[in-house]
Amino acid sequence: MSEPLPVALIGTGARSATVYAPLLKGMVDLVRLVSVWGRTPSSAEALGKRLGVPWYTDLDRLIRDTKPLVAIVCVSSAANGKIGRAVVERGLHVLLETPIAADLREADAIIEEAHRRNVVVEVAEQFHRRPLEQLKLRLIASGIFGRVYAAFNDFAGHGYHGVSVLRSYLGFDKKPASVVGVVRDFPLIDHYSQIEGRLGPRTETQEHGIIEFVTGEIGIFHWTSVGYDSALRWWRSSRFLAEKGMGITTGIGLHGVEQLSLLAPDGGAPQFITVERVLERCDGGALVALKAHTGDPSNPVVIWENRFARGPKGTNPQWHDDEIGVAGCIVSLIDAVQSGRAPTYGAEQARLDQEIVIAIKRSAAEGGTAFHLPI
Repeated sequence: MSEPLPVALIGTGARSATVYAPLLKGMVDLVRLVSVWGRTPSSAEALGKRLGVPWYTDLDRLIRDTKPLVAIVCVSSAANGKIGRAVVERGLHVLLETPIAADLREADAIIEEAHRRNVVVEVAEQFHRRPLEQLKLRLIASGIFGRVYAAFNDFAGHGYHGVSVLRSYLGFDKKPASVVGVVRDFPLIDHYSQIEGRLGPRTETQEHGIIEFVTGEIGIFHWTSVGYDSALRWWRSSRFLAEKGMGITTGIGLHGVEQLSLLAPDGGAPQFITVERVLERCDGGALVALKAHTGDPSNPVVIWENRFARGPKGTNPQWHDDEIGVAGCIVSLIDAVQSGRAPTYGAEQARLDQEIVIAIKRSAAEGGTAFHLPI
């Protein structure tokens, strides 16, 4: 087994402390946290002491003293491009939080510098890495659905997250050709915002986009700016329509239901796939696997296994689905560094998702004119 890779945590916000720090602690066979960096001495010191590692405000000194091989950049989204590029310029492999950069020129600079330095850049786009999404992607890859023609994001994730989900069903190798967008603002009645923690009037921004791909597939994107925390907009769904069946996730908030279907043997009705969650114990414990019982004799069971639940019973981390998704981003980077292969998502895909979001808004600003890619 390879030695755990030394990792530096760049950024001292809540996500660094509450998401990445616990995940790294649960992945000690793969990574070893050696230091943290913050913009201010007080924030860096507080996180360093909390995690029991040296803290720095000078990136060059951090690298010289603690010699990390990998950095996880978890700063404000506006700072992603600048800080991400600074880390890559210093020759570290890096996991960048989303989006890769607010500006495509910043994203291009990171990608070009990474190629020049021969370092790996992965982006923490975890939505398609969540267990149920991974199971669906395994089913699609098995060929059981045939070709996927259309994919939809109905409030399942904002911006690049939602675009990434729908693109994952079509295949990240599919190239978008054009985008049509509509963006509108609408006033809403007084209601409670979970994120802001207050009751009052709100305005929502609705974003809608149609993405056409070079090989004929279609992506349909819908989002509302209050989709994460408004009782008025409780719907979350993602869908795909395929040659031999379809898949639809429906849900109220995070409580989703998967409905995956093929064709019954008589050709006259849907035959639904049963999804089984396999836990460590009969009464709970860590998620071990997801099984799709397809009803297809040629491929009766498709399995996704949780690689973070391979230890003895009772020793595995009981992470929820989103934590498993983020841990999968870290593993993608580590695997790429150790194997020399490309990460499973990567900077180019992250840039493309951001480009599509920008194209939706530019098309909307020009009255819904088709916006051709690349920008």
